[in-house]
Amino acid sequence: MMWSVFLMAFALMLVLEGLLPFLAPALWRETFRRILQLSDGQIRFFGLVSMAAGIVLLLIAR
Repeated sequence: MMWSVFLMAFALMLVLEGLLPFLAPALWRETFRRILQLSDGQIRFFGLVSMAAGIVLLLIAR
């Protein structure tokens, strides 16, 4: 049971991650160009905020 939920969550993440490159490849490329200009600290901050938002959403959905 737990593995099927994990697999479905992973599949949904892949679908959502694939939307921008499929619908707007030029915007996706430009976004990555801008990300390359960020410092490691800035990228880590965005990663931390993403993880925190995900945890909050999981707690709300529970």
